[in-house]
Amino acid sequence: MKDSILEILKNSDKALSVYEIEDKLGINDVDGMKALLKDLNDLEDNLSIYRTNKNNYMLFNNSHLKVGKMIGNKKGYGFVDIEGDEDVFVAAVNMNGAIHGDQVIVEITSKKGLDLEGRIVKIVDRKFKQMVGEFYYDHGVPKVKLDEEKVHIDIVIDKDKTLGAMDGHKVLVKICQKLNGNTYRGQVMRILGHKNDPGVDILSIVGKYGINDVFSDEVMAEVDKLPNEVSLEEMNGRRDLRDVEIFTIDGDDTKDIDDAISIEVLENNNFKLGVHIADVSYYVRENTKLDEEAYERGTSVYLADRVIPMLPHKLSNGICSLNPNVDRLTMSCEMEIDRKGEVVKYDIFESVIRSRKQMTYKCVNKILEENIVPEGYEPFVDSLNKMLELSKILRENKLKRGYIDFDIDEAKIVVNDKGEAIDVVLRNRGTGEKLIEDFMIAANETVATCISYMELPFVYRIHGEPNEEKINNFLKFINILGYKVNGKISEITPREMQKILEQLKGKDEFPILSKMLLRSMQKAVYDKNNIGHFGLASKCYTHFTSPIRRYPDTTVHRLLRTYLFNHKLDNDTLEYWDNKLPFLTEHCSNKERDSVECEREVDDMKKAEYMMQHIGEEFDGMINSIMSFGIFVELPNLVEGLVKIDDLTDDTYVFDEETFSLRGVKNKRGYRLGDKVRVKVKAANKEAKTVDFIIVNNQKNNEE
Repeated sequence: MKDSILEILKNSDKALSVYEIEDKLGINDVDGMKALLKDLNDLEDNLSIYRTNKNNYMLFNNSHLKVGKMIGNKKGYGFVDIEGDEDVFVAAVNMNGAIHGDQVIVEITSKKGLDLEGRIVKIVDRKFKQMVGEFYYDHGVPKVKLDEEKVHIDIVIDKDKTLGAMDGHKVLVKICQKLNGNTYRGQVMRILGHKNDPGVDILSIVGKYGINDVFSDEVMAEVDKLPNEVSLEEMNGRRDLRDVEIFTIDGDDTKDIDDAISIEVLENNNFKLGVHIADVSYYVRENTKLDEEAYERGTSVYLADRVIPMLPHKLSNGICSLNPNVDRLTMSCEMEIDRKGEVVKYDIFESVIRSRKQMTYKCVNKILEENIVPEGYEPFVDSLNKMLELSKILRENKLKRGYIDFDIDEAKIVVNDKGEAIDVVLRNRGTGEKLIEDFMIAANETVATCISYMELPFVYRIHGEPNEEKINNFLKFINILGYKVNGKISEITPREMQKILEQLKGKDEFPILSKMLLRSMQKAVYDKNNIGHFGLASKCYTHFTSPIRRYPDTTVHRLLRTYLFNHKLDNDTLEYWDNKLPFLTEHCSNKERDSVECEREVDDMKKAEYMMQHIGEEFDGMINSIMSFGIFVELPNLVEGLVKIDDLTDDTYVFDEETFSLRGVKNKRGYRLGDKVRVKVKAANKEAKTVDFIIVNNQKNNEE
């Protein structure tokens, strides 16, 4: 009936009442009406249709409404972030009770140029059902002051719902019911610790995103039953690769090792590349408490001084981790790759391996970049050089088809034993890191292509085409900066995007411009339907190589076992996965987004904490953004700070919306994107996660 309802609304030029829809469907009994109301509710819940204030129905995508995520501001107003579309500004008087993080329906009320303005008509989902704040007593009444400045609500706690929290405790609070105005009743769900205790700062952010850092007793009871080592019985039916030279390459402090590699040059001069991945799905069985917990978490979360794992340590660092000199169960993808970088043959199978060595990127880079062989690496130099040769071939092949390498730097927070930030440095992305990236991409493409050809339900990693308007806006902007870039944006392809980046490389502003271009593109997500991966210029892609830390990869392994090894291709099995995967992929995409936002917020906090030790010191930086209220300056280690317009005292500066620059009224000098400036740290606030700079010398050389 749902399809019929949608067809009726599609062909209607107005919103229809339930009785009009009933009439068009020819329903004339009570049971039919009940079924109609149920289907209308279902379609409304999944946002296929919209019910107006007059209880009439219309197709959602035919309306003047949009769905998005509310990005709140501490001043009360907000913006609705709509995937693949422009943000919508919402004034404080039009928020309709929405708070930061809510999924909302926004009605577009006006458009000024490219700027949209609207009002919130419905809150679809309140993300922050549980929030983090500081517990305190106000004249004997227990209350919680939320950490999230963008959420303007007061929370009162019943005295029997405090869990014994005291003044200064950071707590996880459940928002129960609205009392009046902006006041809500809450319940303390967990005491994270005192606000001054080591590590509570990070736990507070983790709690905000609903990320669970503790495994339940039920989960741990299942884990206790798992073996600590691989038995001979478990190896039965697997291809034994323990005599093959296989090793791992990871970071210095990596403990959850889920990928190992091997290489051989065949008689026909092709390469035989083996990518061997921990067989997590063998231990994490479907419908167990362990699997339910892994699904709920979706991903491991990597923070400044800790990892919140998707799986308990007995698996992530133990029986699943491909540690050296021990037997481990794996899924292997062996690929024969010719000298043009094309996979001409492949085999995917269950295996058992014994890694020869746990290598580090630092030592591998010594060999491949400096020809210095660290102690213990001597037997593997020949294999590493073959791998480097293959890596270069694979990368050249990817670049030819349009692979986009944004070459974005990342910051690494260095902490002491108390979890305090003592340095902020750039992560090294050397030859070894790129080599592993090339090999993992090859394996992911091969696995995805295998199942795609079989036309079976699967988990794909997809990345859609960028919005043409956003790319054109970017090109207009860099044109204002004086850069002429050639490109056929009416026909957006990965190769055209790659050409844009190539023309900008070598410019001082390249790191800033590449980030801007990246932000103009869609986000990669998981989906049952394959549309390809634009950024990788790949027709078919999945995530197969990290099942210890990503649930989609675990699911991919589970599907490979179902289809390729157990040969379960009956209609019931295919229908089961066909129905399950849309929900699974959406959930995993959401959990990944939460993880990224949590990691970014922790980094911002720790950067501010680090800069608190450097107030009054001077640094060289580059302007990476200009707003009406000031200038954002980025230091070489990626710490970002704001120079407020009020602190530009040598002149009165006016914001130029056309060129995104500040121009002095008297001296006509100005500041624009990419300018190099010397700044002094004026202030830093760990709680607010902000850094304030002042420009040391306001005398500018770039006359406009």
